[in-house]
Amino acid sequence: MMGTEDADGTGDEVHERVRRSYDVVAEEYRTRIGGELDGKPLDRALLAALAEQAGDGAVIADLGCGPGHVAGWLAEGGRAVVGVDLSPAMVAIGRKEYPRAEFREGDLLGLPARAGEFDAAVALYSLIHLAPDELAPALAEIRRVLRPGAPLLVSFHIGDEVKNLTEWWGHDVDVDFHFLDPAAVATALREAGFRIEAELDRAPYAHEAETRRAYLLARRED
Repeated sequence: MMGTEDADGTGDEVHERVRRSYDVVAEEYRTRIGGELDGKPLDRALLAALAEQAGDGAVIADLGCGPGHVAGWLAEGGRAVVGVDLSPAMVAIGRKEYPRAEFREGDLLGLPARAGEFDAAVALYSLIHLAPDELAPALAEIRRVLRPGAPLLVSFHIGDEVKNLTEWWGHDVDVDFHFLDPAAVATALREAGFRIEAELDRAPYAHEAETRRAYLLARRED
């Protein structure tokens, strides 16, 4: 795993805290979040659009896949999908629950994939665990594993604060959630070699935390 230095420890230490936190809540996360796409029509539409753009026979990466529900949804639609997550417990759940998809353990700063392996990728609420100076290298790594012209869908909470969670559904955790500025993320994507094709944001659904969410649909330049 790769990391960078920050005020609260090395990047490796921060990523290890994220890994441990998600390992601890993995089963509860699956129970509470695993069916969330049923109540997210916009997310389903954007995922369907990305899959259509990727084309028949495409291999789609779900980066920061959690318990695999998005990868599973795409796989049930007939797509070849590879889910990647930092948490071994999340990867184990994905393999058990969604056998049509492939799952790998890995870090956004060092993805377990060869150059140009994927025809499309999604990164839904996974960039939010990166330190500010890790965003550019993470996007460069995502670009590396995408073929030229491949679409990428990212989503995140809008804002400029960092929320540290020490208790999550009754479990002790230590994980930071970085809210992000859509314009800054769009700039970082362009600098990493992506072309922005669509930008939108939405209010939370009734069952979600009360944060506005941004979606950027981009495409890897040749």
